Amino acid sequence: MYEILRDCPAPAKLNLFLHIVGRRPNGYHELQTVFQLIDWADTLHFGRRDDGRIVHTNPLPGVPPETDLTVRAARLLQAHCGVRFGVEIAIEKRLPAGGGIGGGSSDAATTLLALNRMWQLDLPRAELQALALTLGADVPFFVFGRNAFAEGLGEELHAVDLPQRHFLVVNPRVHVATDKIFRDPLLTRDSKIVTMAFFLEHADKNVLGTDEIFRNDMQAAVTREYAEVAAVIDWFRTFTTARMTGSGASVFAAFDTKADAEAAYQRLPEHWLGQVTSSLAEHPLFAFA
Repeated sequence: MYEILRDCPAPAKLNLFLHIVGRRPNGYHELQTVFQLIDWADTLHFGRRDDGRIVHTNPLPGVPPETDLTVRAARLLQAHCGVRFGVEIAIEKRLPAGGGIGGGSSDAATTLLALNRMWQLDLPRAELQALALTLGADVPFFVFGRNAFAEGLGEELHAVDLPQRHFLVVNPRVHVATDKIFRDPLLTRDSKIVTMAFFLEHADKNVLGTDEIFRNDMQAAVTREYAEVAAVIDWFRTFTTARMTGSGASVFAAFDTKADAEAAYQRLPEHWLGQVTSSLAEHPLFAFA
């Protein structure tokens, strides 16, 4: 029985494109996107408890432990399987909140994967993904653990092989209110549906694809509301193609070599947060499900 699991990564993701192709009667938006795992990550530590309690030992400022996604994920798995054990959770937080890179969702997925191993539940990945969807639309992707072409709310996942790339991710240190952007009356909600094969063909040489075909449909709405995000995109335009990920605020560009990404980072204004990071082929905890 695993009593301690330390140094469990919760990697970030990038949306290589994000199209909104429709809206359901319940108000949820239908999406198409490609998720790319990257090696910029939070690190989580888990210690088994025998009293059944779920304890977050270092909660984030302003986030009550009971609402933290890792605590909710642990309680969900505990109730689903009737587990008598509990867990202590500690997080080394590196990924900025509200950055469009999936930090909280990834933390929740790493919790599900780690506790599947620690509590020796041996749940199959599909079952964990179904649980993950109740925590948030991005959580199933991190449990899926492979780069993916995604549809629906983001939960219909198809593994794709993507070229090795290095990225510069820049966050202007603002928090984008995702709900507000989804309510924007000018938000594009009728992008043409594309196929996975179409994306792979047209993004073969440039992992981002071309802006004429692939884009982030939320980017225009975000840049109207947040001048700081627009400023980052304008800064990138002076030397390369860049795109916002998720609902923002982070913007990224792809490079063939880490040296090229590092050179771009050296030009970064000091008041922005930047990270040079590399693509991952699969989640570091992929074997835990």
